[in-house]
Amino acid sequence: MATKKRPEHYGPAHIFYNDEEAQKYTTNTRMIEIQTEMTERAIELLNLPPDKPSLLLDLGCGSGLSGECLTDLGHSWIGIDISRSMLDIARERDVEGDTILGDMGEGICFRPGTFDGAISISALQWLCNADKKCHNPVKRVYHFFETLYASMKHGSRAIFQVYPENPQQLEMLTSQAIRAGFGGGVVVDYPNSTKAKKIFLCLFCGVTNISMPKARGTDVSQNQSVMFTQRNSRIHKRQKSIKKSRDWIEEKKERRRRQGKNVRSSTKYSGRKRKPHF
Repeated sequence: MATKKRPEHYGPAHIFYNDEEAQKYTTNTRMIEIQTEMTERAIELLNLPPDKPSLLLDLGCGSGLSGECLTDLGHSWIGIDISRSMLDIARERDVEGDTILGDMGEGICFRPGTFDGAISISALQWLCNADKKCHNPVKRVYHFFETLYASMKHGSRAIFQVYPENPQQLEMLTSQAIRAGFGGGVVVDYPNSTKAKKIFLCLFCGVTNISMPKARGTDVSQNQSVMFTQRNSRIHKRQKSIKKSRDWIEEKKERRRRQGKNVRSSTKYSGRKRKPHF
């Protein structure tokens, strides 16, 4: 029996979610119910301070179904989506969040420490595909996580509900999140159910030693929450070259040469420590 095609197999998200598909997605009562349930679960995993409005980022916000849940709870939000058709419907529906047309793979352009948290429902797996010849999924995923990390406040969380096509995709997403600086892990709700099973990538920004949330539909012995470590490798790499040392200068020059820039040759004075002037 032929397997059912996933939406990502039909083409890039901005092409798949055209006017017709966007309208169908937004008016389907079953789809709205599922989207609402997953959004409410993502908000629960965010573990936001009670009775305190937060500024949240909705990644792959679509027509604003997830955003409505955030609004109902008193939060402000900004949504990003690559589908113009989806965003047009969001504006027609007069959602209260601000929406931006953008490709997550090109990075998140906000001031550092802007958001108290971020959610994403059924969107992150699209970055695992190369929609153009110039696309490198690993680089795009890393750039996305790197810029997202910078835009979030210390101690905040980002929760991604994902539909990875295979274990390799999930491994790629988690490894690039670690590389970008996040800690956290994976929570699998109802792991033994074909329909109810949901995978959440729970990322922690700038904090360690946090216990993972318990997955739904499991007992203590079957808990499907898996923690991964933070970017120890990147910190170690930074410690190898002290800033302004000769090695640090050489590495910087080499990066600029790879970028095609003109760089002066090093001399015996490069990286030399100067005596203080009194």
